Amino acid sequence: MSGDVDGKIFVGKSEKPEYLTLKLANRHGLATGATGTGKTVTLQTLAEGFSRAGVPVFAADIKGDLSGISMPGEGQQWILDRCAEIGVEYEPDEFPVIFWDLFGEQGHPVRATVSEMGPLLLARLMNLNEIQEGVLNVVFRVADEQGLLLLDLKDLRAMLAFVAENASSLTTTYGNVSAATVGAIQRALLVLENQGADKFFGEPALKITDIMRTDPRNGYGYISLLAADKLMSSPQLYASFLLWLLSELFEELPEIGDPDKPKVVFFFDEAHLLFDEAPKALLQKIEQVVRLIRSKGVGVYFVTQNPLDVPETVLAQLGNRVQHALRAFTPRDQKAVKAAADTFRPNPQLNTAQVITELGKGEALISMLEGNGTPSIVERTLIAPPAGRVGPVTPELRRVGIQQSPVAGVYDTPVDRDSAYEMLAKRAQAGAEQAGAPPAGTAKDGQQPAEADAGGGGILDSVLGGIFGGGSSSGTRRGRMTIGEQVGRQVARSVTTQVTNTITKAILRGVLGGSSRR
Repeated sequence: MSGDVDGKIFVGKSEKPEYLTLKLANRHGLATGATGTGKTVTLQTLAEGFSRAGVPVFAADIKGDLSGISMPGEGQQWILDRCAEIGVEYEPDEFPVIFWDLFGEQGHPVRATVSEMGPLLLARLMNLNEIQEGVLNVVFRVADEQGLLLLDLKDLRAMLAFVAENASSLTTTYGNVSAATVGAIQRALLVLENQGADKFFGEPALKITDIMRTDPRNGYGYISLLAADKLMSSPQLYASFLLWLLSELFEELPEIGDPDKPKVVFFFDEAHLLFDEAPKALLQKIEQVVRLIRSKGVGVYFVTQNPLDVPETVLAQLGNRVQHALRAFTPRDQKAVKAAADTFRPNPQLNTAQVITELGKGEALISMLEGNGTPSIVERTLIAPPAGRVGPVTPELRRVGIQQSPVAGVYDTPVDRDSAYEMLAKRAQAGAEQAGAPPAGTAKDGQQPAEADAGGGGILDSVLGGIFGGGSSSGTRRGRMTIGEQVGRQVARSVTTQVTNTITKAILRGVLGGSSRR
């Protein structure tokens, strides 16, 4: 049913068959249209075409509807009618899928380290201002110079405490670092943690090669689907993660020019979230990545409701266009219709702006790159239906897919190796021992350790004492605390806060009858 020909993906039919040329697919693309006009089905049709051609695909699954691509199609009546209209025979097919989920609930967990995310994206993620972003850059620089790995959020929190405690010695090299600014970053970090980002930061981090697989059974490219229904409640985390993934592809893949087909294709649904309120530095980074990543063999396809959602500098890089219906009820809608019409190569037989408002569900205006990379004349096109199932799979079928995945067991268990948090704790302990503090938990002058008589608080003190060396009074016996003890205290406070928050949440869940939110 696909209608594909060598080197091309069949997209639909106007007066003639309409194709997306694989050799030009790394010139990126855009699919826009109002809600309910068929964008998701178009995305599935394109993803299936790439997969059949052996091109891996990564796509965000906003509502779970794309998960049906892992099962054979069912030949619903509208599909059979559309096949008859465009003159192809319906042939159900299924495609290899890997399910992913930042929260590890509907797919394999996806993780990145704090260092990999970097200060620019992290500042965007925490909505920091320019001064706070500057301090965050100092934190990353100091961690790098001192060989302290930033892997998860507790590492970052420990480094923030370290920089705050050593602000006076760092100011001459890096500029002013105030306790108030560090405190603001810590609070933003807490908000990020409450959104579930603590599950995203850590190890094992996602390997790019695991989203660039092909199925050895039939040569189909794997379609990686990121469950994004819950993620959409944290739009900055969603946008930052996808931009991080693009950046990783850009940094790790070699230059290959224009291959016969892409190495991987990336679909960015709800693309406006990437650009909303983005600072200038971030927009420049997005533009740079989109402009240069095509020479790495990566195609990026933005999916959004309105072409005005995408900045002009990025829009100019998107050569393959699919425009579903737009409604012109308001002045902004009318502006969007005109902007969409102006991006197409005119067709003398069509009033493009008028047709955009008249398109039915499953219809679109299409202009694909052809020949030497020039856009084709815009055509009103009936989109080909998918060969896979349209709509979501059941939770049971999703679980089976996860269990049979080629990366099953690789990412499911988190790893917490020694990094900034642990290394700073060891420094604090060494500093306390060098200052002559008694080892934590040992008796002095024949007395039992204080922890033995301290109840629940004593247990926590013994844990922290074992990590940082000495009780809370070890530094004050000799007057002013050492730098090591100060760092130990800051990191200890961080741990105490995490433990207290965990206990509080557990009590609240018990009182309120068990919240489903984690």
